[in-house]
Amino acid sequence: MSDKMVSTEPATGNVIWRGKAGNVDEVMKRAVGARGVWVRESVGQRMEAMRRFANEVLKHAEPFAELIARETGKPLWEARTEVEAVKNKVEISISAYAERTGQKKLDSALQGSAALRHKPHGVMAVLGPYNFPAHLPNGHIVPALIAGNVVVFKPSEKTPAVGEFLVKLFHEAGVPEDVVQVLHGGPEAGKALVAHPDVNGVLFTGSARGGIAINRKLASDPSKIVALEMGGNNPIVVLDTPKIEDAAVTIVQSAFTTAGQRCTAARRLVVIDSMYDEIVPAVKALAERLVVDEPFAEPQPFMGTVIDNETAELLMNSYDALASHGGEEILPMTRPDEDLPFLTPGLIDTTAIAERPDVELFGPLLQVIRVKDFDEAIAEANNTRYGLSASLIGGKPDDFERFWNETRAGIVNWNRPTNGASSAAPFGGIGLSGNHRPAAYYAADYCAYPVASTELDQPRASIGVGLKDSARPTRKSKDAHK
Repeated sequence: MSDKMVSTEPATGNVIWRGKAGNVDEVMKRAVGARGVWVRESVGQRMEAMRRFANEVLKHAEPFAELIARETGKPLWEARTEVEAVKNKVEISISAYAERTGQKKLDSALQGSAALRHKPHGVMAVLGPYNFPAHLPNGHIVPALIAGNVVVFKPSEKTPAVGEFLVKLFHEAGVPEDVVQVLHGGPEAGKALVAHPDVNGVLFTGSARGGIAINRKLASDPSKIVALEMGGNNPIVVLDTPKIEDAAVTIVQSAFTTAGQRCTAARRLVVIDSMYDEIVPAVKALAERLVVDEPFAEPQPFMGTVIDNETAELLMNSYDALASHGGEEILPMTRPDEDLPFLTPGLIDTTAIAERPDVELFGPLLQVIRVKDFDEAIAEANNTRYGLSASLIGGKPDDFERFWNETRAGIVNWNRPTNGASSAAPFGGIGLSGNHRPAAYYAADYCAYPVASTELDQPRASIGVGLKDSARPTRKSKDAHK
């Protein structure tokens, strides 16, 4: 099998990057060797290194954004927001480390002291996705480095150029090359990295299938910390609202931003009967107006391509399967150019499909489900094995309180999109969406472990009960006279 790798621009088919798959054992040997060096840096020094990294991101912001746009197919305006998120992650992670994994003094006996401190795990494997190839892995890498870990980052084989560029900026900021390394390769490289005996933690963002495989592989090794973020089959529920246009915009933003390639994207639009005839036509009319074009087109498009032709074909097949099994086409999803992975937004009513597939259709495809009332809406929102994001449009405060209480998801919004979560809050889900280790602000929690200590400057101890009097002879046992 060849170790040569090639990355092409989805919007043009042109080659953007050529390289070679890395050697896991060689990369891990360097990482283990660097572990002691990095952990001996003070946390203040590590934070300053991250601030220098943020400055490097700012310095290279435009070429960085252009590279992201070219390799993912997303519009340039959106790639720029991703670069901004990479930069902003530094100060957010510094605040999170201080708040969630800082030092603490505790009460102690004998005029001593007690403390709570945190230690890094060691070598952290970060496996990144292709939809946000810089921002999402960076959300693991920065807090891991602040905590004192070293990092081996395997970017998606679909976005190696962005992964390489990201790691280069850490090196230009003065982070030693062995402390954060990029490991190129496909699924086999990822499997070898996860299973490597010197890896102390695995931080994964990607599909449910990939996350479950990691969980299964490491189930017998509780020594490794594992944080999984695995996407969702997210509902957006519409109750009574007079704000039809605003509701439609919120739904379209939820479903079609990033060509639907966000783990928090709305996959299911659940509408009560009384709102269906107003909401669905408004969503259709707005979705029809969305401009789909290459990343650097002028004026800028709302969305670009999906990641590659294989993905586009799978999504078209999924749409056709829904349509042929009872789905009612509202706005057909189309593929204008069979040679490139551009897709237009698709809207299909799947109410009549008795057993709707509970899968994450990772693209610009929104299923509409009509329900009779709020009870049925909540039941439908929870009709999934996933549990990442959910949003309620319309209703009253009491309705949102009930929605919040009864909806199984890690992110629950009201009159806001399902996507666009804040990095200053925890980000994660339950079920097939994650393993209760949310990222973003809470990434600090899985990048270090707590260590409790009780301490004295000199040993001082006494035993007050149960000691024999040293002046009295030791009592002999009965057996001693035999």
